[in-house]
Amino acid sequence: MSNKKIMLLGDEAIAQAAIDAGISGIYAYPGTPSSEITEYVQHSQEAADSNIHRQWSANEKTAVEASLGMSYTGKRTMACMKHVGLNVAADPFINSGITGVNGGFLVTVADDPAMHSSQNEQDSRFLGKFALVPMLEPTNQQEAYDMVFHGYELSEKYKIPVLLRITTRLAHSRAGIETREKLPQKELNLPADGRQFVLLPGIARRRYANLIKIQEKFLQEAEDSPFNRCIDGKNKSVGIIACGIAFNYLMENFTTSRCPYPVVKIGQYPVPKQKIEKLVNECDEILLLEEGMPFVEGYLRGILDRDVKVKGRMSGELPPDGELNPNLVRAALGMEDIGGAPIPDLIAPRPPALCLGCSHIDTYHALNETVKDVFGDGHVFADIGCYTLGALPPFQAINSCVDMGASITMAKGAADAGLFPAVAVIGDSTFTHSGMTGLLDAVIEKTNIVVFILDNSTTAMTGGQASHAFGRLESICTGLGVEKEHVRLINPIKKNHEKFVEIIKEELDYKGVSVIIPTRECIQTLRKKTKARKA
Repeated sequence: MSNKKIMLLGDEAIAQAAIDAGISGIYAYPGTPSSEITEYVQHSQEAADSNIHRQWSANEKTAVEASLGMSYTGKRTMACMKHVGLNVAADPFINSGITGVNGGFLVTVADDPAMHSSQNEQDSRFLGKFALVPMLEPTNQQEAYDMVFHGYELSEKYKIPVLLRITTRLAHSRAGIETREKLPQKELNLPADGRQFVLLPGIARRRYANLIKIQEKFLQEAEDSPFNRCIDGKNKSVGIIACGIAFNYLMENFTTSRCPYPVVKIGQYPVPKQKIEKLVNECDEILLLEEGMPFVEGYLRGILDRDVKVKGRMSGELPPDGELNPNLVRAALGMEDIGGAPIPDLIAPRPPALCLGCSHIDTYHALNETVKDVFGDGHVFADIGCYTLGALPPFQAINSCVDMGASITMAKGAADAGLFPAVAVIGDSTFTHSGMTGLLDAVIEKTNIVVFILDNSTTAMTGGQASHAFGRLESICTGLGVEKEHVRLINPIKKNHEKFVEIIKEELDYKGVSVIIPTRECIQTLRKKTKARKA
């Protein structure tokens, strides 16, 4: 694709840019709001023609490690995930700052302020700063596209991974993108330093010292970056620092007039200190606008040694959590509230629910009858997936949802403390993502738990992507050491309810590790397949 203008989501703009920038592979685990990046590459004929690797990884850690391996060969690569996925990948991500890279390596992370589909709203910029790597944060879809090219150039110039951070609103909104000429993929070219990626202490100390030394170069790159700029304003009573998409929220309040205040727009990190110092020196107050946590605001409060008031999330002018929007920015600037009338009380929010025909419904009916109704509440530890909705009425069947894979290990810990029964509920894709190691712990200690692996043959919550678990669950469990006679399969349908209940009772009576695998395809993917066949 060359020099065309097309309408794309922010996620899709990043994906198209990666294809156009000559990537050889993209590695990811599905996670809203990042999933569409990899899906776009998977569905791209250009990517297929170029033989770009585009299969899902087992989890975010393996995605980053595989990307780093491709970078080792001199090729351009990208790893994609949502913000909590970066926690899973933190080990290789942070160490990749020390090893450095060979081919260009972008780690693209989609943060989720307001927790639209996440268990927290952490800000990935803190992990990027912790890893001491350059970061990019686009204001709009065109910048997202352009930053991919810029990121690869920066990565290869300094042999360093680059973090590209977006948020939900940018990931899932659409705009026109001007594309560039497509670049060829890089040739195979192994590292000049054969020990670059060997983090033995002696090598790691040397490379870490070098990483610290080149921070000044990263800072100068940020000062000179086309994505960081100073915009003058006549009214010096307030100076505004606007990061990423927050710049849009500011400018939407001045669609018919020029913003009267000086603005420093930030799209590349480290924080451009010279630009900020200039703003601070000429303004009475500073207002920080950033989507997510007070990353730059905290930095600014730490370096200021003069009598300048800093306003933002930490001071209360902006809310400490949730997404920003143009009206919140208006209020922080003391402008008239044009947010519209409040939502009437009669428009009650509708909580999410399991789809009609979902296999999890039959599982929760059987589970409640055998556990909750007999032993009371507080015995079922769940995980991240559609089945987490079992916490809501009418089931109210589960008692935890902390992070990917935590159900099995929490059930194990509770059983170690003497809780009986201790039951874990985990999905098939989540199990292969991060549940297998917890099951191995339980097998080694012969912990008395019952694990339900809800097999709907897909990664359903994020849109029905392929699951690494498909057709493998029974063999994985026995391979980890679960006794074959205590790996039980059942088709969770109404006519099998009594049989399902009997299986659960039998495994509750067994003093050891039991795995029950209710297996029925996700109703949504089944409908899609049926529709496709008819078409």
